[in-house]
Amino acid sequence: MLSAVAFSYSPQASVTVARTVELTRTRAIPSEESGDKGGKLGALTEAEQRQVDQLKARDAEVRAHEQAHAQVGGQYAGAPSYTYQVGPDGQRYAVGGEVAIDVTPISGDPEATVEKMEVVKRAALAPAEPSSQDRQVAALADQQRAVAQAELFQLRAAERRCSAPRTRTARPSSPATSSP
Repeated sequence: MLSAVAFSYSPQASVTVARTVELTRTRAIPSEESGDKGGKLGALTEAEQRQVDQLKARDAEVRAHEQAHAQVGGQYAGAPSYTYQVGPDGQRYAVGGEVAIDVTPISGDPEATVEKMEVVKRAALAPAEPSSQDRQVAALADQQRAVAQAELFQLRAAERRCSAPRTRTARPSSPATSSP
């Protein structure tokens, strides 16, 4: 079963745990004017400039958040993808994003699964301000890690039982009974 988590940074949030966990936290910057500039060159109004400044700040925040997930997730993480909003200056700004990360256990190798889930948890909590969805993914990684640790404990206990030297215990001899 292929399982992945998508760390999305976008405020309408929903979390679904199945083959894919999609995490969303979007915050669109409200438009102060409903008119579309359509990439028109020229001076922006003061309100439009404030909106562009907000969009730039949001873009930087979203990109830093998703990059943190991707960098820490390493081989288990995909590349960030972004949701964009066009500002009054005609430029696209990232206002949401996601990074898919593989959260499937490594079949037949609980030790590798434990290590992998530690990476997944670090990736989930990597941003400066992890979202509630990020914390849920970290909790999922903790649960899967605990299952793998229990399996690893059982395997090691079985190995110890099999490799323990077997000693024969001497049977106590029965005292000779004398006949009267």
